[in-house]
Amino acid sequence: MRTWRRRLLALGLAIVLELGVLAALVFSGAIWPGRVFASGYDVRGVDVSSYQGEIDWPELEAQGLDFAYIKSTEGSSFVDTRFEANWSGALDTELLVGAYHFMSFETPGERQAEHVIETVPDDSTMPVAVDVEFYGDYFEHPPSRAEVDAILVPLLERLESHYGVPAVIYATPEAYDRYIVGAYADNPIWIRSVVLPPRLADGRDWTIWQYSHRDRLEGYDGDEDFIDMNVVTGDVRRLAALTADG
Repeated sequence: MRTWRRRLLALGLAIVLELGVLAALVFSGAIWPGRVFASGYDVRGVDVSSYQGEIDWPELEAQGLDFAYIKSTEGSSFVDTRFEANWSGALDTELLVGAYHFMSFETPGERQAEHVIETVPDDSTMPVAVDVEFYGDYFEHPPSRAEVDAILVPLLERLESHYGVPAVIYATPEAYDRYIVGAYADNPIWIRSVVLPPRLADGRDWTIWQYSHRDRLEGYDGDEDFIDMNVVTGDVRRLAALTADG
């Protein structure tokens, strides 16, 4: 009996140790669940902001990337401090390049659209993306769908009118289910899902999948050690077809 107890105790300790090692590897970014599933897609890209600091774009591109989304703006007044440098640097490579705007729940969509237009040149090679997700107190007190529609609809309409193509909608699963599901059929969907491949609640196909926020690449030196990774369903021609020239 004592022998069996010792064996069970040893087995339990071994399992705890293995789980601890696994958790440490995930936390460090050495392994990531979504990376396994995303390996079956050929078209890869990053999204970056000032958190990645100064970026060596040729070095980043050389690591098998096809596209990059660069943070440009938030709300109706904030501009990412690295946007201008990232924009010019990325456009000097062969990457397809787009800007993303973090949508505020606190300012009208028309004002946010004009802020994006004033900031993001029309020489991009991918459509502007609008990031719809919760932040701050809105995690616990999310706005209604009607309130978000009143911001998002004019924002998307104005961006499409100016840039000539429908904007991409980036969303977390929670934001998608609350605000996007069943609507915005003309806007390509960029969905975050960092564990399993995404499935949209309305059965719609996604275009871009953010599968990791804890990857490491060479070529940046910011306060953030990690970089977001994405894949596109289909080949690079589908990505190019999103652009005004596509």
